[in-house]
Amino acid sequence: MKVVLISGTDHKGSTYHIARMLAEKVTSPEDIAEVFLPRDFGEFCLGCTTCFVKGEDKCPHYERLRPITEKIDAADVVILASPVYCYHVTGQMKALLDHYGYRWMAHRPDERMYRKQAVVVATAAGAGVKSTLKDMADSTFFWGIPQTYRLGRGIAATDWDSVKPKIKDGLNAKADKIAKTIRKREGKVPVPLKTRAFFRIMAMIQKNGWNPADKDYWIQKGWTSGKKPWKQG
Repeated sequence: MKVVLISGTDHKGSTYHIARMLAEKVTSPEDIAEVFLPRDFGEFCLGCTTCFVKGEDKCPHYERLRPITEKIDAADVVILASPVYCYHVTGQMKALLDHYGYRWMAHRPDERMYRKQAVVVATAAGAGVKSTLKDMADSTFFWGIPQTYRLGRGIAATDWDSVKPKIKDGLNAKADKIAKTIRKREGKVPVPLKTRAFFRIMAMIQKNGWNPADKDYWIQKGWTSGKKPWKQG
């Protein structure tokens, strides 16, 4: 199983350690691809809407973003990891996710997403973990990934070495549980009712969509005629 781990910081702090621990429970080290932000991508979305109306390959940052996109597309499991910054993800994680707005189900989702699983990971010295996990889980859901697991908590520390053994043990146990579920669902990821319902609504909207790039994409995929991405070979 291939895993991509996208870290919302350049340094390997508590959030990274937990995410890496999980990744190694899921698969072998040689099948883990890592991305560090903003080292590997630090551009802000310009709000030009080019990706929506002309195509993602027309984005001024397309070439810089492409290596990350290819890692995401090749992975069976996508791990997004960010420490809490002011109750939300890091600015660099948000900047990356903004660049994939065109892949949301309201626009042009990639059918490969419907066969993947995702994990969002966050830590904080204090509060804000829940809202930070949601920041990332919103994207994985709207990309079409059927199953997103959440791993995070307040750790009452500012570095991994200072985290109490009891907290580390609890995170390790939760990572074990998530990894076991991911492995069990490999190749047969269940698509929940919420994803099915939202996809159906988008299919109805795209029959007469306002944006030709999105509308043509859905029609070419056959999704406006009843085909489903999670049923394709």
